[in-house]
Amino acid sequence: MNPPMQALVAAAASFLFVSLLFGLLVLLCGRSSKPPRHRLRVRPPPPLTSVAVVPGPEESAFFDSSLRPVSMADLSAATSNFAADRIIGDGGFGFVYLAQLPDVGAVAIKRLAPDAFHGFREFRAEVETLGRVRHQNLAQILGYCASGDDRLLIYEFLERGSLDAWLHEPAPPARDPLPWPTRVRIVCGVAAGLAFLHGDCKPSIIHRDIKASNVLLDADFEARITDFGLARRVDSPRSHISTQVAGTMGYMPPEYREGLTAATPKADVYSFGVLMFEVASGRRPNLPVPDHGKEVPLVPWARARTEAGRWADVLDALMEKEGVREEDVMGYLGMACRCTCDIVKERPSMAEVVERLKQL
Repeated sequence: MNPPMQALVAAAASFLFVSLLFGLLVLLCGRSSKPPRHRLRVRPPPPLTSVAVVPGPEESAFFDSSLRPVSMADLSAATSNFAADRIIGDGGFGFVYLAQLPDVGAVAIKRLAPDAFHGFREFRAEVETLGRVRHQNLAQILGYCASGDDRLLIYEFLERGSLDAWLHEPAPPARDPLPWPTRVRIVCGVAAGLAFLHGDCKPSIIHRDIKASNVLLDADFEARITDFGLARRVDSPRSHISTQVAGTMGYMPPEYREGLTAATPKADVYSFGVLMFEVASGRRPNLPVPDHGKEVPLVPWARARTEAGRWADVLDALMEKEGVREEDVMGYLGMACRCTCDIVKERPSMAEVVERLKQL
């Protein structure tokens, strides 16, 4: 082979070798830069104190450190794999199941739906809020479990269920409608819980979703406020500002219609006033009331009847009226009217509501 041809072959071989070497390096670098597959990424829960925690991608805790933390497998077994016949309640963010846990007994497990709107934020708000707050009129959260996309809260189980069920679901033959004194006691309990959140809790807390289904009843019909999924802490001058409407139709204050969506105590006061009318009348706030051939929302209907002195029209038709005093009912309905005033600054504080209801 002549020298020019030898040089050409050598150059071609060198180019081929360098190209192969470069391709191999690119391939190896590309593989090493890819993240490992199947890596479970779980956002950590909020910091907790005095709790026992299961480390790893699945985390759970009880706020009583003497209790053994439970896993997702434990909770699944305790609810028969979250069977439909274990459901004791439901809401906008998922279902509540009855379960029996070792060393704890009967508990209510709230499982947030995986596709719930801002589900993780609501889970975080509820853990942060109920995990550190204790009051006789607030439902006690015992612990939580976070596993993958699942978020579960473990509550104390309250025997009587929700106020909503007692007011609106068909009663068994042996169960009478709630008597007036019991209704007043329940409302007083809700007022005391809200007054604590707004005034005695530091920083104060705004619930933002007061309604009958978020009031649970213990064996003695004492009220416990639950579901702090929309709660907001007020720990700085601007921390209550929100651009998002929160709450439930029928309970939301009129200023929301004007775009004033800030989370304020007076919004809770309005929702509480709606609840007062609901408890007295046995009527749902989101359903209109027939009135002389027209359909009128509950709040303006009840306010008009109260202002006209027609208190008996407002009371639940199924409720026993014997022993019910007019002055007590008018005092109760008068406070409901003040709480549902369209002018925000004219609504009373929950502390004032508590003091007035004590006089009934």
